Amino acid sequence: MAEQHDDHTHEHEEPAAPVQVVGEEPDLSKGTARPITVVGNPVLHRECKQVTEFDEKLSALIDDMFQSMYAAEGVGLAANQIGVDAKVFVYDCPDDQNTRHIGHIINPVLEELPVDRRTLDDGNEGCLSVPTAYAELARPDYAAVTGQDKHGNPIRVEGTGFFARCLQHETDHLNGYLYIDRLSKRDRKDALRQMAEGTAKYATVPND
Repeated sequence: MAEQHDDHTHEHEEPAAPVQVVGEEPDLSKGTARPITVVGNPVLHRECKQVTEFDEKLSALIDDMFQSMYAAEGVGLAANQIGVDAKVFVYDCPDDQNTRHIGHIINPVLEELPVDRRTLDDGNEGCLSVPTAYAELARPDYAAVTGQDKHGNPIRVEGTGFFARCLQHETDHLNGYLYIDRLSKRDRKDALRQMAEGTAKYATVPND
């Protein structure tokens, strides 16, 4: 997922430094940044495979994903965004209280929200696989995801605000959906126009 768009910031204030960090920063001496796949690449438009092997290869993939996310200045990245058919995503994303959340999750499943948590946030959303485009998209302002860590241990991650948006966005990726698939035809067309008129600031994989 792309960083917050300027329109999402409140009161035009400069964002404050994060007051808290949840999770551990990755070891950036490991991994290699890979180019980002963009809308139209088949790997983005089908559900990814469940991860069943929790080994060094998986750990190396996660290292590459963090490097790729940071190189593209994103806040979340799914494995299929670097062309890998596997249910994995990484994140380094603030919530609306400016707490910074860092981590990864394997085989994520979004929990069904209780009625009292179904408050929608109409914030702007962007995606590294739809570079330079943003659109307003209503999503619940709370999300909880269950899955596994890279060792196969069960984990649960929950978030509010912008981080909740990130958890939903990345889980969507692994199920074969881009955020523009949730837009009206008119808004989707506009997002694709923005992408066509813009230039990505990071390496992408051209579609044949």
